[in-house]
Amino acid sequence: MSDYEDIIDLPHWEPHGRTRISMEARAAQFAAFAALKESEAAGNEEEEEEEDSSHSEEE
Repeated sequence: MSDYEDIIDLPHWEPHGRTRISMEARAAQFAAFAALKESEAAGNEEEEEEEDSSHSEEE
């Protein structure tokens, strides 16, 4: 018997007494983290451009 053979066909567990959060609400909840990730990526691009320009000035 494989590691998960005994549980692979069981239904997905859902908590009782709680409703699932809608996709829209979940997206809104994590939107702030996506914005942080995007701003971090933009900051990294600016740093790379500054490094490139400082290297070209040295030459």
